Amino acid sequence: MEATTTKVKMVERPDGLEGTGFFATSLEKVVGMARKNSIWPLPFATSCCGIEFMATMGAHYDLARFGSERLSFSPRQADLLMVMGTIAKKMGPVLRQVYEQMAEPRWVLSVGACASSGGIFDTYSVLQGIDRIIPVDVYVPGCPPRPEQIIDGVMKIQYLVENESLRRRDSAEYKAMLNQYGIE
Repeated sequence: MEATTTKVKMVERPDGLEGTGFFATSLEKVVGMARKNSIWPLPFATSCCGIEFMATMGAHYDLARFGSERLSFSPRQADLLMVMGTIAKKMGPVLRQVYEQMAEPRWVLSVGACASSGGIFDTYSVLQGIDRIIPVDVYVPGCPPRPEQIIDGVMKIQYLVENESLRRRDSAEYKAMLNQYGIE
């Protein structure tokens, strides 16, 4: 019998200095890599997109592979707000309050046509996109989007998290963007 070997593919290490017995890199790169692989999502699901998100958390797609296995239902312990489904205008203040209760750094993923643009519900009672009340980092299109699309959106958030400067949240541009939404 022949023994088969399995090759493990290692991820790329951040740029840095290395030598025998040591490796040094910047603090920003280490923090970005740690944050990227430990995102705690808070699902804000109201309709069919929430069902697709449940499939994403199941064994077949397994979002836990990406470091997002611990869903947080407390805004103070989450750093990724995943808004899925139709958001009525009456829910707008609740969504905004949940966003404001999250600690910095925080990111928002808008999942599906309804959360992104109101979808097919062009009525007086439906919010025509959550970006009217909170800033959105990544949009996932679809009605409803497939679990693969949701995973792609999470991977795009991971890319943002890994490459974001530690000082971005203190920048004048970031504060000006929050002021546009009336958030201090």
